[in-house]
Amino acid sequence: MSKQVKADLILVLVTMCWGVSYYLMDISLAELDPFTLNAHRFLGAFVIAGIFSWKKVLTVNRTTLKYSLLVGVALVFVYMGATFGVKYTSLSNSGFLCALTVIFTPIINRLVFRKRAGAKLTLVVIMCFVGIALMTLKDDFSINTENLRGDMLCLMCAVAYAVDLILTERAVSHEEVDAYLLGVFQLGFTGILNFMLAFIFETPHFPETAGVWGSVIFLSVFCTGIAFVLQPVAQQYTTASHVGVIFTLEPVFAAIVALVFAHEVLSVKAYIGALLMLASIFVMEIDFKALTNKKKNREEIK
Repeated sequence: MSKQVKADLILVLVTMCWGVSYYLMDISLAELDPFTLNAHRFLGAFVIAGIFSWKKVLTVNRTTLKYSLLVGVALVFVYMGATFGVKYTSLSNSGFLCALTVIFTPIINRLVFRKRAGAKLTLVVIMCFVGIALMTLKDDFSINTENLRGDMLCLMCAVAYAVDLILTERAVSHEEVDAYLLGVFQLGFTGILNFMLAFIFETPHFPETAGVWGSVIFLSVFCTGIAFVLQPVAQQYTTASHVGVIFTLEPVFAAIVALVFAHEVLSVKAYIGALLMLASIFVMEIDFKALTNKKKNREEIK
């Protein structure tokens, strides 16, 4: 198994955690305002990561801190869109619209860095786009105006996360940037910025019930701490566009959780979209050139 495939599998596990996070955010928002929730989530994750690797944290260099701040700013917009989006649209819609990162990542790469997507990646992006459309549009393929406010916020999340992935890819390409510490310190910067916004726009407070405490702790440890530390480490061995495609699984997991726990039932059209997006992952991971060469070698032997 190649390093890229291993990295992609790690990112699939990360995506599973984020799929669960939409339901947990919905629970937490019953008691906490969005900026307050994100402050608890990211500062909690930073503290936990710092405790388990405090010796390594003390060795951080200026370049790693610089990129951690840039990625942290991008993440503030990512979670501003995602958290407010969950308030104003359905769990399934928020999950799938946030997955539009797969579309914006190659577009931004192309416009800013003149980085052309290959034929297979282009096919995968088209499959994901069609899948997302099938899952989020009405049965007559019109826009669901009732959820438009939340949908637009989730769209902002998708654009911001595409920027985050590209920044992370460029950051880990520098020798002086420690990928692990980048993952840790981006949590701290994101938490501090959200804490400042919470004091400006909200009245920060702690959760009041055990259920919300449990949701916030799970969000902090698994959906934020472990996930965001693993992402830049794994991204050393894959590309931002690959990561964007893998993250289209996030809404699939979000929809499954919404069905099981929140009883949100999708249409047949939406489930077809989910299957199409799952298929796109397999298309991306299959090395067609290697399969073709193996077939040719077998024919030559015969």
